[in-house]
Amino acid sequence: MAKLKDISRRIGSVANTRKTTKAMEMVAGARLRRAQSRIEALRPYAERMYELMQEVAKHASEGDQFPLLEVHDEIKRIGIVMLTGDRGLAGGFNSNIIRHGLLLHDELAAEGKEVVWIVIGKKGVGTMRFRGHTMKESIQGITDRPKYTDAEDIAHRIATMYAAGELDQVHLVYNHFKSPVEQIVTEQVILPLGKELVEAQPEPEPEGIKKLEGDFIYEPSAEAILAGLLPTYVDTTIYRALLESTASEHGARMTAMRNASENAEEMIDKLTLDMNKARQAAITQDILEVVAGAEALG
Repeated sequence: MAKLKDISRRIGSVANTRKTTKAMEMVAGARLRRAQSRIEALRPYAERMYELMQEVAKHASEGDQFPLLEVHDEIKRIGIVMLTGDRGLAGGFNSNIIRHGLLLHDELAAEGKEVVWIVIGKKGVGTMRFRGHTMKESIQGITDRPKYTDAEDIAHRIATMYAAGELDQVHLVYNHFKSPVEQIVTEQVILPLGKELVEAQPEPEPEGIKKLEGDFIYEPSAEAILAGLLPTYVDTTIYRALLESTASEHGARMTAMRNASENAEEMIDKLTLDMNKARQAAITQDILEVVAGAEALG
């Protein structure tokens, strides 16, 4: 009887866990749909701004200096912007980013570069502190539902450090959302932007959006407009990465909770089978004892 009670107690505990994971899966699914819609809403704006920046760059004077386009003569200090989440229970979402960031740190350190950490998300901040890494910036509490102003603030800090010569290059490490079951760890050099950015061919236009064509008169000047567009491009790049990371986190959590629920169901089935076997064994034992007693009485 003691064994039957233990198994029954375990079944109840696993069933309660399954209820929790099912609820978390549903919440993550709802948040994922919202995050996906925000990404889809941002893409046309990002593509149009990218195209406009390229068009303006063609008319800007080459003699003008733009700090965010300028490649430093010597690359000594490299910033790593590592984008993690504020919560766990998302499979390998956070660990994959942290692992990639640390490998990048080791590679740069082996080359004699000084690494400056800019870490976003409680999980990344906690890991860096535990490992004894000093962080130039640590930002928490924005990854669940990031706002454009959050991206502006982060981009402004990074751009200011780069323009002041405190950083010679900036790498952005984040999870790119592909599907709820697949997130791609992405590393992107966001500063310097480089001349090739404004000279490169734009990505294919989304369906229904036509390419800008024709001649334009720029007021106040193409140089002034480009100087304003470059920081905005960095803002948008950071914001897009935040949205991609948020969708990736919700997708990873939804998948992890679904797997946990399925594992709980399998465990309940196994425990139920064990309990039925134990109950059958107990009944058989009781019958044998009754038969043995009857035979003993005559």
